[in-house]
Amino acid sequence: MTAHVTATTHTMVRVDIATEMASDVFQEAFERAAPIFDPTTVLDITARGGSWDDVRAAVAANAPNGLMIFTRIDATPLMSAAGHHTRAIEYLLGNHVVAESMFRHDAKVLLYVPLRILIHDDANGDAIFTLDQPSTVLAGLDDSEITAVGAELDQKVAHLLDVIGVDANGVFSARERPS
Repeated sequence: MTAHVTATTHTMVRVDIATEMASDVFQEAFERAAPIFDPTTVLDITARGGSWDDVRAAVAANAPNGLMIFTRIDATPLMSAAGHHTRAIEYLLGNHVVAESMFRHDAKVLLYVPLRILIHDDANGDAIFTLDQPSTVLAGLDDSEITAVGAELDQKVAHLLDVIGVDANGVFSARERPS
């Protein structure tokens, strides 16, 4: 049996934001502004047959700034064993409700949400916040409704950075979306 394969080329924009904050200070502020997701509440809701409105309320309570951390991967210890001294922590950052608003159009959104974030050091030990710009990543699915939510995610990330104390005004709107 021959598999049917569709290959799609798409382009995205990676954004590196120099925070001008010490890495540990920025990381602590980031983790306060986007709390760690506790799956217990949502699992309880789904186990008892709760509604999507119940999930929305739980997500809103867990993500006061619209986004939460699903997982944190600290690559620093492993990379330092190889002789590297750059601190690097990857996060999966998102919101179930936002994801669902795209998933209903195309399940492939789950390739890109939650967002992958990297917080790593510059030469001075200040944090650099790196991500692929959500609107450009999601535009690759070629669905205007998904792309519109991607632009909303751009703004949610900018807002989160503003809450932390990093001026992100215009960071994403100034970027051209690749064609």
